Amino acid sequence: MQNIDWLIVSIFLVMVAIGWFNIYAAVFNEEHKNIFDITQNYGKQTFWISGAILIALIILVIDGKFYAAFSYPIYIFFLFTLVAVILFGTVIKGSHSWFKIGTFAIQPAEFAKFATNMALAKYLSTLDIRMQNIKTKIIAGIITLIPVGFILLQNETGTALVYTSFVFVLYREGLSGNVLLLGLAAAVLFVLTLLVAKSILVIIIACMALIFFFLVRKKRRNVIIILSGMAVALAIVFSVDYVYHHVLQEHQRVRIDVLLGHQTDLKGAGYNVNQSKIAIGSGGLIGKGYLQGTQTKYEFVPEQSTDFIFCTVGEEWGFLGSFVVIGLFMVLLARIIYVAERQRSQYSRIYGYGVASILFFHVMVNIGMTIGLAPVIGIPLPFFSYGGSSLWSFTILLFIFVKLDAYRLQILR
Repeated sequence: MQNIDWLIVSIFLVMVAIGWFNIYAAVFNEEHKNIFDITQNYGKQTFWISGAILIALIILVIDGKFYAAFSYPIYIFFLFTLVAVILFGTVIKGSHSWFKIGTFAIQPAEFAKFATNMALAKYLSTLDIRMQNIKTKIIAGIITLIPVGFILLQNETGTALVYTSFVFVLYREGLSGNVLLLGLAAAVLFVLTLLVAKSILVIIIACMALIFFFLVRKKRRNVIIILSGMAVALAIVFSVDYVYHHVLQEHQRVRIDVLLGHQTDLKGAGYNVNQSKIAIGSGGLIGKGYLQGTQTKYEFVPEQSTDFIFCTVGEEWGFLGSFVVIGLFMVLLARIIYVAERQRSQYSRIYGYGVASILFFHVMVNIGMTIGLAPVIGIPLPFFSYGGSSLWSFTILLFIFVKLDAYRLQILR
């Protein structure tokens, strides 16, 4: 216990406390002023926070060797829960991903994140595993994609997208940077196809391929790579329509259209983001004051205690408060990466990068969607958004790493 990184623990406690008070402000009710009122979200969050602290203490008490030793059984257990929730779960807001117990609900997909991180760290830290081998890439991809498949069957696209953050873990462990560049290029090309006529993109791709061909035509291998790249780019361009109209669901297409400016229905599809931007912008430099947010108080912003909790921060605390919250996340992420690099165990280092990657994705996308820079995909802001599943899963994710770091001095280099 004496080797615990108290900076990480302190930031966690500060953010959970700030999140709790913001949930209170987001759903403040004159008739229910008691913050411990269990009939309100902020009262329920008291229960979730108490449980999170208890879970953190239990994790710190368990022997450090336990997590690496039981990574695969934990991963398999949560895969079973993902299947079970499809068969026996409850549908809430269109997602078949909840086990409901009275007024409380648990979402297994949230817990599968840390389980997948453990399994991936266990596999990549196995002796003689090299990221340069195609077999390693395939198995690592399978470990990551199996839970994604089950989560997509639950109609939880936003949660499934979080698993793309594991590519940063693979990159740290030796995956070529070209893979990241190709992924980014494919995403950009997908968006461009929705904005620009296909004929123009085809001409641009052909011209670029022709230029590169004349530059490297003396090397046959490079010519093959250029031709393959052009073929893939053209395949993406001509498959976007099918993916957009037959793979994406209607509400997902609407959100993309709003983000790209194809729709400006401020009373319909664009309502959430528009009200969110109004709330954040109206906060100005120092905000309207705690419990003084009009957009929040009169419930103009939907889901204001969950996915759009950052609106409350922006409206009531202003730019300075938002800066402090984002600063806390940046310090936490930087500290996690620093601590990950000092690990003596490869398992601990890989797991630490998984923690940083998952948190980074959640923070960037959640805040991005509240200010109109990312599509609304419905993922929580870590330690801030209301909900037991997200708070407990993030707590487990973070404190397993805290325990692994505290245990590091007992590991021989």
